[in-house]
Amino acid sequence: MELQIKPCSPFIGCEIKGVDLARPLPERLIAGIRDALLSYGVVFFRDQKLTPAEQLQVCSAFGEADEYPFVNGLPGFPTVTPVVKLPNESVNFGGLWHSDTTYMASPPMATFVHAIELPPLGGDTLFASMYAAYEALSEGLKETLSGLRAVNSAHKPRVSDTRAYRIDDSGKDVGGQVLEAVHPVVRTHPESGRQALFVNGAHTVRFEGMTVFESAGLLDYLFRHQTREDFTCRFQWSEGAVAFWDNRCTQHYPLNDYAGYKRVLHRVTLKGDVPV
Repeated sequence: MELQIKPCSPFIGCEIKGVDLARPLPERLIAGIRDALLSYGVVFFRDQKLTPAEQLQVCSAFGEADEYPFVNGLPGFPTVTPVVKLPNESVNFGGLWHSDTTYMASPPMATFVHAIELPPLGGDTLFASMYAAYEALSEGLKETLSGLRAVNSAHKPRVSDTRAYRIDDSGKDVGGQVLEAVHPVVRTHPESGRQALFVNGAHTVRFEGMTVFESAGLLDYLFRHQTREDFTCRFQWSEGAVAFWDNRCTQHYPLNDYAGYKRVLHRVTLKGDVPV
């Protein structure tokens, strides 16, 4: 069958119609979805009814699921992380622009999220293309960035605050472990061969060999530049919707505009490789 693909914006995102992810996917369909993921950075599906086991089954066609380091997964499904905001809570999990867990030596290849319970309005997620962000830079700045590496940490205060509620009720004991990793500022995608900016405001602390203060000016510019509106798309969740994104060339930002309502998503991240 031919995939029904509708692009969401000029640089990132597409919606795929006519696919039931709960059913076994033939190889041609898997290849088509993978091609769409590589082309658009994030693909969306509507009206999917997936148990945690079915979610893991479809994810296994694209990679190996990994556990999130800070929060326990669902009972019996340690690699399915519940992303929850309760009605009385003021901050949402991961509620700022980021690429998932870039403080790991091998950050995730991709993330697959399934909507379980949603507020009546709000809670959209924005996505940004790091290909477009890199390609829009001047040749001089590209040359400057080409030799730089950046330190990424799990412990920047703003992002730590967004996971505080879940650590309180379902957190893992990581002891005194400090999660940090150094990655190139410009990453070459291992499948497409394209270059993408690979710093983000949630986790990137400084350039390797420089202080936080020395790094701040250029990093702040890159954080603003890479999330320009023209590099983005906006996804309005609906019950059963799925977003499947490539962490190697995108960032995302879940909006926190639904005070007083509950929101529950099930997230699976797929193991990646060492960025180069």
